[in-house]
Amino acid sequence: PPASQNNEQGSTLRDLLTTTAGKLRLGSTDAGIAFAPVYSTGTASGKSGRTMPNILDDIIASVVENKIPPNRAPKINVKSEIKDEPKDDKKSIQDDCSKRYSDIQYSWICDKHVLWLRDHKNSNNWKLFKECWKQGRPVLVSGMHKKMNFSLWKAESISLDFGNQQADILNCKDSIISNTNVKEFWDGFEDVSKRQKVKNGETALLKLKDWPSGEDFKAMMPARYEDLLKSLPLPEYCSPEGKLNLASHLPGFFVRPDLGPRLCSAYGVAATKDHDIGTTNLHIEVSDVVNILVYVGIARGNGVLSKSGVLKKLEEEDLDDLLRKRLKDSSELPGALWHIYAGKDADKIREFLQKIAKEQGLEVLPEHDPIRDQSWYVNKKLRQRLFEEYGVKTCTVIQFLGDAIILPAGALHQV
Repeated sequence: PPASQNNEQGSTLRDLLTTTAGKLRLGSTDAGIAFAPVYSTGTASGKSGRTMPNILDDIIASVVENKIPPNRAPKINVKSEIKDEPKDDKKSIQDDCSKRYSDIQYSWICDKHVLWLRDHKNSNNWKLFKECWKQGRPVLVSGMHKKMNFSLWKAESISLDFGNQQADILNCKDSIISNTNVKEFWDGFEDVSKRQKVKNGETALLKLKDWPSGEDFKAMMPARYEDLLKSLPLPEYCSPEGKLNLASHLPGFFVRPDLGPRLCSAYGVAATKDHDIGTTNLHIEVSDVVNILVYVGIARGNGVLSKSGVLKKLEEEDLDDLLRKRLKDSSELPGALWHIYAGKDADKIREFLQKIAKEQGLEVLPEHDPIRDQSWYVNKKLRQRLFEEYGVKTCTVIQFLGDAIILPAGALHQV
């Protein structure tokens, strides 16, 4: 609104402070204070015997009254305020980082949206990570498997130690969950002939979801739990005892989300006819996520794509040049394909998926949310439409053995 318009409610924070300044007299108890009480006490003080002032309110009132008389409407120089706002200039940020963090091996990938820290051993990584994390961008740290006891994470090792356990196994194509023996899942992990078949004779794409998780993980797999914790990237942030890990400083009476760790294991799509399905549908996590690829199985058997066939499939994706270069490196082992979206695009994606559901004749109920329900894997054709019709670009990341992908809470992703 025009600067001359004296709106009692205040249209901006500055308006609110200014129009309220006259009311916030020191010690006043009937001013209709615009701020929640922060600190007050009934102890009398001063000659007038008034109560101790509300500290935050009085400081604000004092500052505002000294700057702008309460009976005069504020004059807002809109041009000046816009000019003073910091610019979100990706190039200047990256140039600044290259000067300040010359001792860190890193690259920007996915059109400069993802920071790739290439040397997991560098103790200064967290300083650059902090700059990126402020902007809510995903981070990739490679080589974490070099710190781990690789033998603990082999499929045959886990099957041998825990094959007699029962767990829920998800058929990723039709979302049918069955409770079965874990050994059955692990036996088919690399031998396609031992995998379950669905009604039409196709090989099932199975996922052992979040088994084990949290305290169960620690109790059931203590050696693996310790191996994982000592190998976490950026321990200042990711370790449960990290000095910058907010969760480690929360009082015990807070209700926390499940902070894991969780073991997520799934067959790849290489042995399936339908390559438009995923093992993790599009969803949002309520807390920040660290996902480390600790093992990549090489499937063998009829109908499985060869290594060159898998690489060819991955090369069809909209990949960053640096990721294409990693694909050609024989020492690297690709294991998972991620599609990541910024949290700010959630509403557009939700609207798009509801539109697609209607096109496909599916019932769209108001209480159903396609993201919350995790009911969609957005295939290549739909990702292209999402960009063309809504301007939402997909950030495509290949996760290689030992890669840790760190996602901020609210980022949408599928795998």
